[in-house]
Amino acid sequence: SGANFIDINFDEGLLDGEKSMTHFLNLIAVEPDIARVPVMIDSSKWTVLEAGLKCIQGKGVVNSISLKEGEENFLMQAGEIRKYGAAAVVMAFDENGQATELEHKVEVCSRAYQLLTENVGFAPHDIIFDPNILTVATGMEEHNHYAVSFIEAVRQIKKRCPGALVSGGVSNISFSFRGNNPVREAMHSAFLYHAIHAGLDMAIVNAGMLDVYEEIPKDLLELVEDVLLNRRKDATERLIDFAESYKAEGTRKIVKDTKWREGTVEERIIHALVRGVTEHIVADTEEIRTKFDLALEVIEGPLMAGMKVVGDLFGDGKMFLPQVVKSARVMKQAVAYLEPFMEEEKSKSPTKTKMPKIVMATVKGDVHDIGKNIVGVVLGCNNYEVIDLGVMVPCEKILETAREVNADVIGLSGLITPSLDEMVHVAGEMKREGFKLPLLIGGATTSPVHTAVKISPQYDQPVAYVPDASRAAGVISKLLNPASKAQATQELLQEHERRRKAYLERNSERKLLSIQDARKNRTAIDWKNCRIDKPSFLGLQEYTVEVETLIDYIDWTPFFYTWEMKGRYPKILTDPK
Repeated sequence: SGANFIDINFDEGLLDGEKSMTHFLNLIAVEPDIARVPVMIDSSKWTVLEAGLKCIQGKGVVNSISLKEGEENFLMQAGEIRKYGAAAVVMAFDENGQATELEHKVEVCSRAYQLLTENVGFAPHDIIFDPNILTVATGMEEHNHYAVSFIEAVRQIKKRCPGALVSGGVSNISFSFRGNNPVREAMHSAFLYHAIHAGLDMAIVNAGMLDVYEEIPKDLLELVEDVLLNRRKDATERLIDFAESYKAEGTRKIVKDTKWREGTVEERIIHALVRGVTEHIVADTEEIRTKFDLALEVIEGPLMAGMKVVGDLFGDGKMFLPQVVKSARVMKQAVAYLEPFMEEEKSKSPTKTKMPKIVMATVKGDVHDIGKNIVGVVLGCNNYEVIDLGVMVPCEKILETAREVNADVIGLSGLITPSLDEMVHVAGEMKREGFKLPLLIGGATTSPVHTAVKISPQYDQPVAYVPDASRAAGVISKLLNPASKAQATQELLQEHERRRKAYLERNSERKLLSIQDARKNRTAIDWKNCRIDKPSFLGLQEYTVEVETLIDYIDWTPFFYTWEMKGRYPKILTDPK
C-alpha cells in the first residue's frame, strides 16, 4: 500500500512483549520484501524498545520516548537510542501530562529538542516529534480546537526546532465517528491536507484507506473542515446529521421518525435519550414519575434502560461519541427535574441516601485522560459525584482519596500497556487494605480477558471491565443497587471464571503422546470379519448444484470461531449471549 515504515507493536497485557518483539523481528529479518522497509519499534515499555533495538538491521525508529518521567530518564533512554544508531519519536508529554493546548505542545517539543541536540548529541533529522493528534467532535466544547492546535503546533515546531521532523497518529482525529468509514476517511484526508501544508512530515495512517482530497464530495468536505478547523459552533451537530446518510458506505439514507411521540412514555424516553432530544424530556419524566413510588426508581428503571440502549448502539458502532455525550445531557436534564422530588423523599425517609461518589484516575505512568474525562461527564449527567484525580496518579493517592471522600466506586483508566500492570497492583493493594468497593477498569489497552485473568484474581470484590463511556453508568447502577448487587456480582464472577478458563485452555501446552503410545491406542479393526461397503463409483464425478441447496448442509461452526463467536452451529443462533 506504499507504507514507508512498518510499525511493530506487541503492547498487549497478556503477551510477553520482550520475547514477542525479539522473535518477530528475527523472523522478518530474513524476508526481503519486509526487511527493505525501515522498522519502527513501537511500545510503551522501555524494556520492549530495548529488546527491539538489539534485533533490527540498519537504521530503525523508536516509538516513543517522552519527558513524562523527568529529564534524567529521558536523557538515559535517548542516549541508548543514539548508541544503537536509531531515530526517535518524541511524544509531547512532560511531567504535567499530555500536551493538549498549542502553547504546551510547542514548549514541550522545544525543551526536548534542546536536551536531545545539546545534551545527547542527537542529529536534528533523527528527532520525530508527535504533538498529539486528539479527537475532535466529541460533543465536548473544550475539544473543538484540538485539530487547529495540532496544525498550528506543527507550523511553530518546524520553525523553533530546525531539522526536526513532525508526525502523528491520524486515526485519533476521527474516533468520534467510529463505525463510519466514509466520514472517517474524509476527515483523515482533509486533516492531512492541512497538516502537510503546515509542515507535517509523516503520519501513522492506514495507507490503503485514504480518500483523495480533491475527490471528497464537496458537501461532506465542507462539513468535515468546519469540524477540523473549528469554523462554526454547530459543526459537530451538522456533521453528525450528514454522517447518518453515510453509515453504509454512502448508500443508506436514514429516514427521520416523526411519529415517536405516539409511543408509550417508556418508548418516548428511550427515543429521546438515543436521539439526544431535550424538548419533551421534562414532560415525559413527569408522566413516568407518577407510575413509581420513588423518583430514584425512575432513574434506576426507565432512564437507565434508555442509557443501556445507547450503550448497545455505541458498542455496535451505530452511534457516535458526540451522540453519546448528547444522550448523557438529556439524562442530566431528566435527573435535574427529579432532584427536588428525591430531596423531598430523602427528608421524609428515616434512612439518609447520598449521591454515589466515584473516584476516577489515570494510573501511575500514564498521561492519557481524554476518554476518562468523557466518562466523567457521562457519569456526572447520571447523578453521580465524580472525583477526578487526573493523570499519573499513584496507587497511594487513589486509595487515600477513596477513604477520605467515602467513595462508593473506584474507576481506573489507562491507554498504554504499563498501565495494566499498575491496575493489577492497585487491585492487590485494595484487597490488602480491606476495601469493599467495586473496581471499574477501562481504557484503550484494557480488555475483558485481561481484567479476568490478571486483575480480578487480585481483589475479592466486584471488578468490572467497562468498554466505553456509554456503559459506565449502567454497570455502576447494578453494582450499587441493593436489589441487583448480589446478582450482578455473581454474574461478574461467573464471566471472569469463564474467560479465565477459556484463556488457560487456549494457552496451555498440549501434552502429546509419543508415536509408539499413539499406535498402541489405535482403533482395533477385525479386517477378516468386518464389512466394507463398496463405493458406488471410483474417481471424479462432476455435479451441478445450486448454492441454495447446499446451505442446509453447511457447518457454520468454523466461521463463527473465525468471527470470535464461540459456540456450535446451529445452537449459537438461539443462544441468548
